[in-house]
Amino acid sequence: MRVAIIADTHFGARKGSKLFHDYFRQFYEDVFFPTIEREGIDTVIHMGDAFDSRKGIEFKSLKWSKKVVFDPLIEKGITMHLMVGNHDAYYKNTNTINAVDLLLQEYDNVKIYSSPTEVSVGGLPILFIPWINEENQKETNSIIQKTKCSVAMGHLELNGFVATPGHIMEHGHDARSFNKFAKVFSGHYHSRSDNGTVYYLGNPYEMFWNDAESVRGFHIFDTESLEHIAVNNPYRLFYKIFYEDTDHQTFNTTEYENKIVKLIVKKKTDTKKFEKFIDKLYTSGVADLKIVENFQLMDTEDFEAEESEDTMSILNRYIDETETELNKTVIQSLIKDIYQEACEVV
Repeated sequence: MRVAIIADTHFGARKGSKLFHDYFRQFYEDVFFPTIEREGIDTVIHMGDAFDSRKGIEFKSLKWSKKVVFDPLIEKGITMHLMVGNHDAYYKNTNTINAVDLLLQEYDNVKIYSSPTEVSVGGLPILFIPWINEENQKETNSIIQKTKCSVAMGHLELNGFVATPGHIMEHGHDARSFNKFAKVFSGHYHSRSDNGTVYYLGNPYEMFWNDAESVRGFHIFDTESLEHIAVNNPYRLFYKIFYEDTDHQTFNTTEYENKIVKLIVKKKTDTKKFEKFIDKLYTSGVADLKIVENFQLMDTEDFEAEESEDTMSILNRYIDETETELNKTVIQSLIKDIYQEACEVV
């Protein structure tokens, strides 16, 4: 039996931005549902963070998620197994109150897991592991030790994996505690990475600048062979353009309509030609345009930001290169949370 695996969909992201949700819709209508229909898949496993904010969701975003995702699931006779992620849980120390339990009660085809549970999918016993917190950590560790399941799926925070491009997570649970499993699949980190046993499958679409040019999508898993294949999302939202006295007349801007664009100026000798280039971008209908001409993070000769680096990569590298006795991993994690919150203030 083949099933679809998806994670970190973050419905309601960016304060329910229409731009982002129109972009998300492309993935579901043009990639996700056509693929699972074509492949005859009737089971979807969601590994957490279905919704974006632990505190609530705007009505328009909730309506959008039902119309675009949950209604089509039930209409097509598709069952979804959905684990609670950290963004779904209202409190940080318990999964008891969570968005998916409260918002999706009308969908009998959506099975929700707020505590570790062994579930048979296509005859294969799989251990579902929702977000591990203070309340369920002891229970989760005990079940991991005792289970006979060969496959685990969850919303895990393990060390040694790519959290964001250029940043390896150094804290979190020890991945070696999952060595007993033949395969472990997880959500939580939005970038794909693996150690041969544990696979972080990434999220379906770009949400921040540090996602740009990184492969996104979902996966199909075979419960008999235990093999999985990626189905990539061809659609992008964030684009970088490098300007080097580029001729506006020959530069094709059609792909930047309704996109978020960062124009990185490497060479500009004629201001009028540059302004014409900018005008052409705006005429093409870009959703947002940022112009980068100064790459220096601060007034120091010891650190220089690379032209191609995104904000989080610059900040992470700056922290890595700073001499301090403080825990750099903790600082990077705090900066990441602050940066993502700042991105949502629009």
